[in-house]
Amino acid sequence: MLARAGFAPVAGIDEAGRGACAGPLVVAAVVLDPASIRRIPGLADSKLLSPQAREDAYAEVLRRAVDWHVVVIGSEQIDATGLHVCNVAGMRRAYAGLRTKPGYVLTDGFAVRGLGAPALAVWKGDRVTASVAAASVLAKVSRDRMMRDLHERYPQYGFDRHKGYVTDEHVRALAEHGPSPVHRYSFVNVGRAAIPARAGALGPASPGGDPMDPMGAAAALAALVDAELSSAGASAANNPAGASRANKRRMDL
Repeated sequence: MLARAGFAPVAGIDEAGRGACAGPLVVAAVVLDPASIRRIPGLADSKLLSPQAREDAYAEVLRRAVDWHVVVIGSEQIDATGLHVCNVAGMRRAYAGLRTKPGYVLTDGFAVRGLGAPALAVWKGDRVTASVAAASVLAKVSRDRMMRDLHERYPQYGFDRHKGYVTDEHVRALAEHGPSPVHRYSFVNVGRAAIPARAGALGPASPGGDPMDPMGAAAALAALVDAELSSAGASAANNPAGASRANKRRMDL
């Protein structure tokens, strides 16, 4: 409808990790060719898809998207400036990183000012709008992969299972081990768990160095972004339809 009204191309923006108390916030912007939407099977809100269906949709979005950009915001930045501020800033950065400038922007849930293009907030946009659903898939799969890698660094928390969200398992691990450097200390439950840790409890084991070294955590997160970049580049290189657009696919920390 927007394309027929002369607003093409349309970008969708969504995030993953807003409700987690550990790990990064990941924001994605995606521009889809309207003709390609019907060729992406199972495109839907990432939370409604099985892990394998998300991976399949992720590969198809990378293959068929006109353009995309992913922004990763670490827990230390969330603690410093606040979750909502980071979310809005991440959406602006994701939009600014697109090389194909959209005629219209759809965001999930709330309006974002200052994008430089007409925009509309869509309630549950990841369920009703293809471009927002595609952004949801890119953000969710990218973040889930990062959390599985962070599990290798901090295995006692079970990040590979709950992805940093507040589950009974995660609550028990926080109580037993205290927070890691990738937890969000501005969250009430993490701040409470940090009090006994600061009083003398040992931090989590880290094979790469000091277990409570925040710079080590930042370096690890940067390495995860690099790994996602390499993965996306390889996907385009192995796919003739996507290879010509490989330089438009990138992430930033």
